[in-house]
Amino acid sequence: MTIETVLAWLGALIGGTLMSVVCNLLLLRFSQSLGIRNKNDVTIRWANESKPSLGGVSFFISFVMGSIGYSIIFQNEYIFHNREYIGLLFAGIVAFVMGLADDAYNTKPLAKLFFQITCGCILIACNTVIHLTGNSWIDSLITVIWVVGIMNSLNMLDNMDGITGTTVLFILLACLGSDFIVFGFNMNIWTITLIIQIGAVLGFLHFNVHPSKLFMGDAGSQFIGFFTAFFSIKNLWNVGADVGLNPYVGVLITLHAFTPAAVDTFTVVINRLKKGKSPMVGGKDHTTHHLVYAGFNDIKVWIIFLLMGISSTCITLISIYYCKLGNPYIALFCALHFVVLFVLLYKNTVKYKQKID
Repeated sequence: MTIETVLAWLGALIGGTLMSVVCNLLLLRFSQSLGIRNKNDVTIRWANESKPSLGGVSFFISFVMGSIGYSIIFQNEYIFHNREYIGLLFAGIVAFVMGLADDAYNTKPLAKLFFQITCGCILIACNTVIHLTGNSWIDSLITVIWVVGIMNSLNMLDNMDGITGTTVLFILLACLGSDFIVFGFNMNIWTITLIIQIGAVLGFLHFNVHPSKLFMGDAGSQFIGFFTAFFSIKNLWNVGADVGLNPYVGVLITLHAFTPAAVDTFTVVINRLKKGKSPMVGGKDHTTHHLVYAGFNDIKVWIIFLLMGISSTCITLISIYYCKLGNPYIALFCALHFVVLFVLLYKNTVKYKQKID
């Protein structure tokens, strides 16, 4: 690791953060009605006041500007000849535009599902695939399901100030840490792109932590959901194969890195199915909401998810480190930690009910 590499990382982090802050400041200044949510859907969103739902635009702009900047500074790398990066770029555009259309026109669920599947198919066509079973068709199907699942899971979690942004921040930190542990402290397009997006999320959280000034919106949750799914495939799902262990080790590591989002999604799906309701219909029945019903205020709920993110990321990275040393059984601790958090939050949803359904 050289001083030039460290400076490049710092430049990417600071640049991504500043780009996000400036972008969100401009959006706050000039947004009047575009992106305003909660006028007619207060049963779905937690906050009842109308706020701009354009915060996620900064994620996309930071990504695109970062790509252009990197290609100019490091012209010898030809990143736009990189098939995997082209997949990330084009599928990212599809995810962002689809989310933006949903913010503006409230598109139908089947249309969203079609474009989410399209994002997964683009990744497969560009050689970004979860290597799990050794069967290309099954692995491709798992990849599409994963992309669709994460895009919807993070969209569902975006129901209270700061929750999704904080969850994504620590997942991306886990991906970055995994990259460092497995491949070393190198400077390449993947590392720089990750760091820029981490900075963009930090810049967004400045406006989104309670009391928030703006929401992420579907443009943000769909793009960042896809972005997170992509890097989790590269740096978490395939970590078992990367270090010469059973590829199924990556299942435990990935699930654990996504603990806050996975626990919430599993809890909501189970509770809604028990009530005979569709898991895809919104409502104030998430783990975040039930923590409020238990007596926690919005900022305390955010702190709980912050601590969950910190603990999940730390344990994930420790597990990856020991897996690289040849000890895959440490990944079982990830499973134990996940189960404990799931049981605690699920029991809370059973004990503390919404006062008015």
